[in-house]
Amino acid sequence: MSGWKPGDPKRDTVSMVRVDQAGEFGATRIYAGQLAVLGDRSPAARAIAGMANQEERHRAFFDAMMARRSVRPTLLAPLWDVAGFALGAVTAALGPNAAMACTAAVETEIDKHYEDQLVALGDSDPELSEAIRDFQAEEVEHRETALAAGAENTPGYPVLSGLIRLGCKVAIATAKRI
Repeated sequence: MSGWKPGDPKRDTVSMVRVDQAGEFGATRIYAGQLAVLGDRSPAARAIAGMANQEERHRAFFDAMMARRSVRPTLLAPLWDVAGFALGAVTAALGPNAAMACTAAVETEIDKHYEDQLVALGDSDPELSEAIRDFQAEEVEHRETALAAGAENTPGYPVLSGLIRLGCKVAIATAKRI
């Protein structure tokens, strides 16, 4: 990009779309891992399946936006594929509360991430802002569902939540650039 300067809004929105698509892809993989372990019969699995459907819709939106705007995906997508599924499967293997603890931790970071993006965007990209605002509301709903379903009852919840939140922060930072 010739003439690019730090803080260029166009460059920033490219990074935003890339990281948001990567995050939504990662979320679909986490839920796939959880459902692979939990099956589809428990109340937790039914709640997770509903959240997974919303995440799939979010991912599809960002896939289409990437194509329209010629944004390359993160080079780390194969890692997110495996890591997301593994995180989902491991937390589900620890039990439904741990699966919900994973959701609560991830959605806490995504809520903050989307809020930061909305502030940075201001009025510069109404299409992206509207999508982020809508998806953020659903992510907050996922977090609240997970907390109501017993996420905080998971043994070692503060440690598990802290580790997952740290992983989300690292994933967000790397997907913006790589």
